[in-house]
Amino acid sequence: MGGCFSGDVRGGTEAVGGGATGAAAGQGQGQGGPNEALDHFLQGHGLRGLCTPLELSFSASKLRDMDALSKSDPMLVVYTKMDGRLEEIGRTEVILNSLEPLWITKAMINYQFEIVQPLVFRIYDIDTKYHNTPVKMLNLAQQDFLGEAFCNLSEIVTKFNHSLTLNLRNGSGHALQGTMTVHAEETASSRMAVEMTFHCLNLDNKDTFSKSDPFLRVSRLSESAVAIPICKTEVISNNLNPVWRPITLTSQQYSSRDDPLLVECFDFDASGDHELMGALQTTIAQLENLYKSKAGANFYSRKGQKKLKGQLFLDTFQEKVQHTFLDYISSGFELNFMVAVDFTASNGDPRMPQSLHYIDPSGRLNSYQQAILGVSEVLQFYDKDRRFPAWGFGARIPQGSVSHCFNLNASTNDCEVVGFEGIMSAYSSTLYSVSLSGPTLFGPVINKAAEIASHSVQYGNNRYFVLLIITDGVITDEQETKDSIVRASDLPLSILIVGVGNADFTQMRTLDADLGKRLQSSTGRVATRDIVQFVPMREVQAGGQVTVVQSLLEELPGQFLEYMRTRGIKPRPPQHALAPPAYPPPPPQL
Repeated sequence: MGGCFSGDVRGGTEAVGGGATGAAAGQGQGQGGPNEALDHFLQGHGLRGLCTPLELSFSASKLRDMDALSKSDPMLVVYTKMDGRLEEIGRTEVILNSLEPLWITKAMINYQFEIVQPLVFRIYDIDTKYHNTPVKMLNLAQQDFLGEAFCNLSEIVTKFNHSLTLNLRNGSGHALQGTMTVHAEETASSRMAVEMTFHCLNLDNKDTFSKSDPFLRVSRLSESAVAIPICKTEVISNNLNPVWRPITLTSQQYSSRDDPLLVECFDFDASGDHELMGALQTTIAQLENLYKSKAGANFYSRKGQKKLKGQLFLDTFQEKVQHTFLDYISSGFELNFMVAVDFTASNGDPRMPQSLHYIDPSGRLNSYQQAILGVSEVLQFYDKDRRFPAWGFGARIPQGSVSHCFNLNASTNDCEVVGFEGIMSAYSSTLYSVSLSGPTLFGPVINKAAEIASHSVQYGNNRYFVLLIITDGVITDEQETKDSIVRASDLPLSILIVGVGNADFTQMRTLDADLGKRLQSSTGRVATRDIVQFVPMREVQAGGQVTVVQSLLEELPGQFLEYMRTRGIKPRPPQHALAPPAYPPPPPQL
């Protein structure tokens, strides 16, 4: 994405990662979009993806009574399952003599959209002789087991009130008496953001025959002093006293008001070799003081060796609350999953072990099955009816013609299958009912997905669609595909593309705006936003830092939020339960 960490429309000249929320965001210069500046840095360090701190609260009802002369004294332990093993993340306090405990102690967990996060809850009756022992020191094997429950974190956060009630079971999976309820709450700080408008005066000119073309880049400084870019302004051409459009930084980007930030001013160069015009270290708190004082802060040369005449000013500074991804999801917004599978002849004869479509009798999944299963396992919890449109392309179907968009379930009227099991079953069946052919065309399946998304908009704005395309080769309808993607960029749709096999996927990367330039149609229209994420399975697996699924899904929450915010679509108001009866007024005094 070039030296300025850009993913914008004009090859590096637009604002990126500024968190624009206006109706025109992503369309005009300086209006910014998702945090592409930070994404670029974190992608290289295996740190990308939505990570939201959540606080878990617990209660239980109708627990078994394990004590003879009193009620049980319950404590809850919560675990997350990592690589098949349990990792304890918290214990509650012990509630004495209660079968209806409402625990006060919370557990903290980071919600990560792009992975499945299994949770295990176990409740124990703590023996009286251990009541003075700190809960962390308790030997659980010495306590009476009251039951356990299981869920995935995404099942909790997709509920309207972020609460999920589960039936308790014994260690063998048989039902036991009692239930437990877990409630997840997003910390208020994750919604906080700061909108700022910067301008500079008296910048040093770095050009010979004209004035410099300055832009600002803001980075967060890590504990090891590594600068992590979080946004940049647009480029102002031929100006030494530039005024930039507002940028918005979320608390997740700047961490805290007192954490160090690095503000750098560069002279833009189309080659990506931008020249530093000055830098300064600051904090959000100091920037607020700078705004209030109406004074300017001097830039310094690299590493602070020399004070420069150029100064940075703040014209606006406003703290505000932004709706988060979980605000939308928990208020009834859905991610509707769709999949399209490449059945072109270049995959090889499905009956042969070397084929990318070979179904291994031992149960070992091929690359197509891995991608289908991995992505659908994550997204299924965000799709209420779990009915997924599933298509194939590039095959000669039983009717005799080559089709570039046919239903995997062999139905002529309905393209949907039930659950990821339905996709896997329909995929396997299709391998033996069609003949692999070609060429590789994406346009028809993208247009079909866009048609569904467009139809949905007419009936509401709470559905966002995700199309997964799995392919082994380079497309032959590149411009038609670009035209389809540009048209679809106005719709609630994201496109995930997985490249399987050993083909050269260089051409495919042009579909993903991570390269620094959004797509342009044959008529000259530029995509409203980046809606494509391309991942070559072979390269990601060789890297080993993140999974293919994580790489595919890491940009999806940002694309979702960009669509909703730029169109002024807000989460639905929370659904409150009926208020409990008020306490009666005190009797009148005589």
